[in-house]
Amino acid sequence: MKNGLFISVEGPEGAGKTTIIKLLAERLGSQGYSVMQTREPGGIEIAEQIRSVILDKMNVNMDPRTEALLYAAARRQHLVEKVKPALSRGEIVLCDRFIDSSLAYQGHARGLGIDQVFAINHFAVEGTMPELTFYFDLEPETGLERISQNSGREVNRLDLENLEFHQRVREGYLLLIDRFPERIYKIDASRPVETVYNEAEAVILDRLLH
Repeated sequence: MKNGLFISVEGPEGAGKTTIIKLLAERLGSQGYSVMQTREPGGIEIAEQIRSVILDKMNVNMDPRTEALLYAAARRQHLVEKVKPALSRGEIVLCDRFIDSSLAYQGHARGLGIDQVFAINHFAVEGTMPELTFYFDLEPETGLERISQNSGREVNRLDLENLEFHQRVREGYLLLIDRFPERIYKIDASRPVETVYNEAEAVILDRLLH
């Protein structure tokens, strides 16, 4: 891969994104591919500091526009410091969330408007977008139940939102699939982990080999 491959993985809370990304990184690496695993917000020191502010359970009074701007700021720093250099080295970048999270969570669920939030992020990313995005689809009730059963998982401010909010997040993602069908690939995340993994891996290998 001359210019690398930028892949983002999206989905609601509890969809299993982190687990699948870890498996993809390990198994693609074992096949000889150079893979970088990262996450948003975070991935590098400055963005992790912003993450701590965004997801702090004490910051319940954060204004939605403030939230959107903080995500975009973290995204910008993460992109220029970590993602773009990896792509220039020809690596596969597996990113746990990217711009679509902002569009679904702040744009749709918070009611700021998908176009308005996209404009903020267009300034941040300067046209750099994933070539492939997996959306792990899951009923919000199922995702929240998974979270409640996982005692080792980080509980953040977004986990404290009500069910209606998470339903709006899912609505937002489904709107994005219709808007970007050439980029976003939907996967049923209610199935066993290995089944979800196999489907994602098959799509990536098809992209790499053709």
